[in-house]
Amino acid sequence: MPNMKSVAVAIALLSVASISMTRADDYQLTTTRSIQQDDGSWQKVQSGTTWDASRTAVIVCDMWDAHHCLNATSRGGEMVPRMNEVLKKARASGSTIIHAPSSCMEFYKDHPARKRAMEAATAPSIPNGIDQWLNWINPEEEKAGYPIDASDGGEDDEPAAHEAWAQELEKRGRNPRAPWIRQAEGLEIDPEKDFITDQGVENWNILEQEGIDNVVLLGVHLNMCVLGRPFGLRQMSRSGKNVVLMRDMTDTMYNPKMSPQVSHFRGTDLTIDHVEKFVCPSITSDQLLGGVPFHFEGDQRRHLVIVTGEKEYKTEVSLPAFAEAEIGNDFRISYVLGNQGEDALNGINVLADADVALISVRRRPLPTAHMKALREFVAAGKPMIGIRTASHAFSLRGEEPAPGLETWEDFDAAVWGGNYHGHHGNELKTFAWRNESAADHPILKGIGAGEFATGGSLYEVLPLAAGADVLMTGRAEGQDVHQPVAWTFHRADGGRSFYTSLGHEDDFATPQFKALLEHAIRWAVDGK
Repeated sequence: MPNMKSVAVAIALLSVASISMTRADDYQLTTTRSIQQDDGSWQKVQSGTTWDASRTAVIVCDMWDAHHCLNATSRGGEMVPRMNEVLKKARASGSTIIHAPSSCMEFYKDHPARKRAMEAATAPSIPNGIDQWLNWINPEEEKAGYPIDASDGGEDDEPAAHEAWAQELEKRGRNPRAPWIRQAEGLEIDPEKDFITDQGVENWNILEQEGIDNVVLLGVHLNMCVLGRPFGLRQMSRSGKNVVLMRDMTDTMYNPKMSPQVSHFRGTDLTIDHVEKFVCPSITSDQLLGGVPFHFEGDQRRHLVIVTGEKEYKTEVSLPAFAEAEIGNDFRISYVLGNQGEDALNGINVLADADVALISVRRRPLPTAHMKALREFVAAGKPMIGIRTASHAFSLRGEEPAPGLETWEDFDAAVWGGNYHGHHGNELKTFAWRNESAADHPILKGIGAGEFATGGSLYEVLPLAAGADVLMTGRAEGQDVHQPVAWTFHRADGGRSFYTSLGHEDDFATPQFKALLEHAIRWAVDGK
């Protein structure tokens, strides 16, 4: 079993990252996981990995034709078309497809895929307990507990709608408490290739017979069956398979009236985060199919994409922690996390579905396709937020990038209206304060008069471009010249930008900075 500090979650077939096909028998995946640091904080990490498609299985968990919860039934149906495309792509690539609609084996008793599962060769070694539900993968997960309370069963229907649905199920001759009899019809089952089982031992026999090392799990419901079933994430991880969750092809049973009293979709986010911390990594369906990850139409939160790629200030730790704590209820959050030693920002295609982007990158040239995704987002007039090294995010100080890579030397001027050309000494303490002439700006809401200490050196950015409105100013200890440290900028493409040279690791412990950043994100998408 992997050490808890290096464990991650896998949520369906592909992850917050990007996947591309290099050869017919390979999946190039970017998995997302969270690793606990020595100080107790969690760092989100995205890693590239290559999976042989012929040694990969996709398990479809409990995608029933009906559910006792009307909203759960509707959300499941909404996923079906996209999920079926995932299965078709995986099947065509040579992967094994296992359909696991629990308690529905009677419906499939004569189906060739059911018979094929029952006839799979007995594995030479069967993990102890693989036929049982697994409540926790280890004591660390059990100690953490679930982030959402589904002790009421998780139904999120309005009472009148729920009662009407129960009556409709009775008219159809279904048990209102357990109305499922088969898998959703829109999920195609290949009678010549696929398998159907809801049994842990049968599932294991199939995996061993087909030479499966890698497992992608998708379906419902994440906080119950997807995690706990004998073929679920915990059992696959505990038994030594490389398992991931396709996080955009799952849902939870969660009633927002229960703790922590957040929206249903936020509850699902929290559960995915739990998986990535304690069970396995996750991926997203766009990695297989292209385009952008799926999301439910009912999830009306604005979409924030956080892009990191710097090694000085650990924003791959501080930004996710900030975003999850401060704005997760109101924003759907995606992450593009650049690894050290790599120029690529895999998964940046998600910008095509974003409402606002937050950039924390330092001197990183990008592959042409990745730079194109960024330029198109900016050119569309979409809101941009930048912190600290975002002023020189894609600049190599005029040096030529390696073949296949591009820089954006005037990114600072064009996107932020800035003019970064150096900084004061790191040994000089920095202080910042709001500009009284801008005290009523919504970004400065709740930030009082008077200066406060900041982390890191003071950036030299004067003069700013016309159209930049300074909100905060800073000074370096013992220096006479003051510098803007936060401003807004209305770009030539019509988009709104906010930039602050704050963003040092220590700033995320400062109430003024956290308020500044939260309000800037909200201002960027709605102007107030």
